[in-house]
Amino acid sequence: MARQTGIIKLKGTIGDISFYKSSDGHLARIKGGPDANRIANDPAFQRTRENGSEFGRAGKGGKVIRNAIRVLLQNAKDKKVVSRLTKTLVAITKTDPVNERGARTIQDGDMGLLSNFEFNTNGKLGATLFAPFDVAFDRVTGDASLSLAPFAPTIRIAAPAGATHFKIVTGAAELDFPNEGSVFESDETAILPYDAADTAAIDLTVTVTPNSVLPVIQVVGVEFYQEVNGQMYPLKNGAYNALMVATVDTV
Repeated sequence: MARQTGIIKLKGTIGDISFYKSSDGHLARIKGGPDANRIANDPAFQRTRENGSEFGRAGKGGKVIRNAIRVLLQNAKDKKVVSRLTKTLVAITKTDPVNERGARTIQDGDMGLLSNFEFNTNGKLGATLFAPFDVAFDRVTGDASLSLAPFAPTIRIAAPAGATHFKIVTGAAELDFPNEGSVFESDETAILPYDAADTAAIDLTVTVTPNSVLPVIQVVGVEFYQEVNGQMYPLKNGAYNALMVATVDTV
């Protein structure tokens, strides 16, 4: 892979060289490698097919998660969240002790590896919210809760420059990876002033399917706002909002 540095940036293919644009800039690479038919049928590529199958399954699993928490994720994500999430899910797939290589799944792996996953590396919850909080999930009732004792925002929250207000959000997602479906509910505080006065105690609860046998994740986040002439605006379009997987519960 090479970087294009000239004034004119190319896209497309010339001979064996492909020119393209990515998040890393304008790049170029030489086409090559075995053709698709050989990869699909040659015994020498059995391991490649197995890896490809599991990578594809991880990619679909990442889409299930992103679609499930879309309401919150659209306000708190970075440009590489898709690839980062897929990488984590590939690692989870590899821990599956039940299925054969190539058929391993996310739900049969150690989904605990998803705990503390940050959806926005530009605004990590672990570097934003310093107020202690408790999360709990009751599989029998389907209730997922978030609790914070009163705290002073300017002391317990590291807000980006320009923030005048914030809110705390949480959500729980019941994930059906085989059928690429989910159940999701979210809750949030009111928009609160970012000042030195203690907040009231915060208790948020959402409910998914009672007695579900599917994996459930709970996310916690902080969203920032700026007040201008009495109107609240998302600060820098949510560039520094935080959202993290706070807990993972499996049967």
